Amino acid sequence: MKKIIFYISALVVICSTWMSCKRDTDYVGVTVSPYISNFDLRKLFKGADLLLNEENLGGANFIKGIVVSNQTGGNVPAGLLLVQNSRIAGNGIDSLRGIAFSVGTEAAKYVPGDSVHVRITGSTLKRVNGTLQIAGVTAAGIEKKASGRKIILRAVNTAELTKRPSFYESTLITISKGKMSPTPITGDTYSGNKTINDGFGTAIIHTESTASFATQEATPFADYTGIVATTSTGVQLLPRTADDIFALPEIKPSALIITGYLVDPTGSDANYEYIQFKATRDIDFAATPFSIVACNNAGILAAPATGWALGGVRTYKFTIKTGSIKKGQFCYVGGNKVIWGSGSTNISSAAWIASKQYSTLDGDDFGTATTNLLANSGNVAGIAVFEGTTVTGNSIPLDVIMYGGNGAVYAAGPPEVGYRITNTDKYSTIQNRKTVAFYGAGTNTNKFAFPATSAFTMLGGVYDASTGIWSTGRTATNITLTSTSPLTAIEQPAGFTTIVN
Repeated sequence: MKKIIFYISALVVICSTWMSCKRDTDYVGVTVSPYISNFDLRKLFKGADLLLNEENLGGANFIKGIVVSNQTGGNVPAGLLLVQNSRIAGNGIDSLRGIAFSVGTEAAKYVPGDSVHVRITGSTLKRVNGTLQIAGVTAAGIEKKASGRKIILRAVNTAELTKRPSFYESTLITISKGKMSPTPITGDTYSGNKTINDGFGTAIIHTESTASFATQEATPFADYTGIVATTSTGVQLLPRTADDIFALPEIKPSALIITGYLVDPTGSDANYEYIQFKATRDIDFAATPFSIVACNNAGILAAPATGWALGGVRTYKFTIKTGSIKKGQFCYVGGNKVIWGSGSTNISSAAWIASKQYSTLDGDDFGTATTNLLANSGNVAGIAVFEGTTVTGNSIPLDVIMYGGNGAVYAAGPPEVGYRITNTDKYSTIQNRKTVAFYGAGTNTNKFAFPATSAFTMLGGVYDASTGIWSTGRTATNITLTSTSPLTAIEQPAGFTTIVN
């Protein structure tokens, strides 16, 4: 019996010793993989040059991955071949990492999408000019296995990039909706360092003066794709060619943003529903008028041929061309100036920029009188803010939200019809480099749920008034109201939309 216990103990010690020497990744069964991932390789660097060998590589000799660099544009550091890969035997974590190989003129022989195996034993892991790279790889040590392989392209905001630059270093990413600051004027080019703001923070887009697209006129608003580079002055994004900069229609900041609505007051809905907005700048409506349109698609099974301008029982318009409001102030559009239906708290002291007995009066320019301005059940409904007093089927809103159920409110056509959207926290008019102009098209299907019975819907997010970009998207919170609720119940709760800049 003692011998059995001894043999078992010895076996446990042997197995433990073997496992402690073995890499905890990149293996299948009991065979050590000849490949190490960038995820594990990068962890070996401790600040000093490291000669790579089988011992410190845990038995590996190679890296395999997909090329993301492109030397044709002249903006990726000459001589660097950039390859990204994921952990071969991961545990669900985001293990995509990149590494740079200093290989001289050999780098230009490979293009994005090439699958390569690179022998790294005998080479040196070092940091040069801020970038972690492997030096000493020979031309014979690089073997191309395939071309045209899919590249994983991550969408990363500037705050995340700033927080974890080494996480993204030498990988290919896209920063979406980047607004160049200061806004370029005629004659400005991409050459040098340009600051962009995506609403989450800022990043530097770097273009060498000798790059093929350096002298192209800079666009004020774009999606920027490129290689993440760490330099002595900080992290930069390096577009590889002109195609990595995709110009977008510039976002026009909205002077009014939608921050809440009451769709189900106590008792009758007629003339007791309202919409809440917040001003992002001082507004004199006589000088800069606006239009507010609500759509209600109850029982409707057809897309609106002229969108927000359809009128009838589908869309109802308020024209706002008198009065004024200050930046950061809440304001309201609706019927009677009470908080929660007949007999509830009078809130006429609030800033009402439009108050209309919509149950007996038609809308301004279009919309039939209705007892149910804002849907509280059934098909999807929505609210849109427009600049000016004229709204047509081609008008693009400054801000827009949809809420509720489903319903046939979009038709691909031809002709394509529906409710037009704009670039907001919920919608994007450019997707996969194609125009997507309507709610229901592409991925523009985000909507808020119907609120709880008799609750005010509070929308909370963070809006940059200077760029028109939402750094934190709006979420909906139900605020339970009673007949005695004060105005502060819908203007002071934590979580309301805030404005920066």
